[in-house]
Amino acid sequence: MKKAVITGERRAELAEVPDPRPKEDWAVVKVHVAPMCTEYKAFVAGHWSEFLGHEAVGEVAEVAQPGRVQVGDRVVVQPQYPCGQCALCIAGDYIHCQHSYDFVGFTGSREGSATMAQYVLKPSWLLSKIPDDVSYERASLALCALGPSFGAFERMGLGAFDTVLTTGLGPVGLGAVVNARFRGARVIAVESVPWRVERAKALGATAVIHPDDEEALARIMDLTQGTGVDCALDCSGSIKAQRLCLDATRRLGKAAFVGECGEALAVKASPDLIRTGITIAGSWHYNLNQYPKVMQVVQESPLLELLISHVLPMSRIQEAFETSASHECAKVLLKPWE
Repeated sequence: MKKAVITGERRAELAEVPDPRPKEDWAVVKVHVAPMCTEYKAFVAGHWSEFLGHEAVGEVAEVAQPGRVQVGDRVVVQPQYPCGQCALCIAGDYIHCQHSYDFVGFTGSREGSATMAQYVLKPSWLLSKIPDDVSYERASLALCALGPSFGAFERMGLGAFDTVLTTGLGPVGLGAVVNARFRGARVIAVESVPWRVERAKALGATAVIHPDDEEALARIMDLTQGTGVDCALDCSGSIKAQRLCLDATRRLGKAAFVGECGEALAVKASPDLIRTGITIAGSWHYNLNQYPKVMQVVQESPLLELLISHVLPMSRIQEAFETSASHECAKVLLKPWE
């Protein structure tokens, strides 16, 4: 099979590798769409990588034994390789599993673990079936485009009477705007890239504030009659944005972080938590039992097509990475067989 690899600073190409084989309850999926996510960071930095991608949708191509899926099923390939047996996995919170599979130890090779490839190997219980009326392109948005913010909004209980602040309007942040608007919530956003500012406005954001605006917090307070937002969601992974989320959240409000960040955020228990009464949550993905609700957004949101800015054949992987790294895009979808 063919797969995408990063071979140097701003250099990507295709490589030919062996096809993965099914084993026990793990099925081989022929990838029809592989959405791009944060892999562009390795592309820009020149970090050599031959196992790229964690999002995919496709068709079950081969199984080793009868199970939850059969050949021909159209499926969303959920991320990670959790054990499927611990309390977290059983409850649907598999994303937080502490006993993930040793992929190489189980299969004998790393091939099949990357989604920017023509085939991927996955435990069958992580293959969520796609409704007949949903295209592969739209179904692919049930992963990182909509997933992180959907899980966060479920935890925060975001509803139609709420105002939510969303910081960082990459594909995940733009997906948060779609999710929030589907719930009827009002959106205030923070973003610096003009392309993404305009896309957020097209999605229905009430206001988009530049992160370098020294009056950003004051503007948010003005837009909320001086009380602050009901919920805040950081999708940027920026310390500055996380701090803004905490400062802009109203008393007894809720904030969640989905943007990955390796730096330390200074949080003081008394002024930030005790006296404000706000709740802070870390959120990575949605509970697997919420998949039908996520698919309802995919099926019914009139804004969904605006989340897809580029659909490219994987044969143009260099162009795809350059597009993703430009930030002048929403979700970029790869077609591995083109």
